[in-house]
Amino acid sequence: PIVKALSTRPQAWVDFMMRFELGLEKPDPRRAFTSALTIAGAYIVGGIIPLFPYLFSPEARNALLFSIAVTLIALLVFGFVKGHFTGVKPIRSALQTMLIGGLAAAAAFGIARTIS
Repeated sequence: PIVKALSTRPQAWVDFMMRFELGLEKPDPRRAFTSALTIAGAYIVGGIIPLFPYLFSPEARNALLFSIAVTLIALLVFGFVKGHFTGVKPIRSALQTMLIGGLAAAAAFGIARTIS
């Protein structure tokens, strides 16, 4: 009876799967502004971290190397914190975040270098 009821109402099936299989809830429209500010703040902080070393080094090459190190450390910290909150082993989460973020940054750097 449950399967038949859900199959006759596809949207109810999607809602059921989102909630019970994937653990996702519909976003609360009242939180849209707060969510937007949170995401904007995260983008700003995430963008400032790799740029920060350039404020203190007059030589671009040194700033680049320092920026790489600071960015990888930040990715490790963010991944560790993410792991703590998501239930994934924090060390695994930290290494995974650093690897994926580092590869994405390297790809972006390579593409920018190729274009210029």
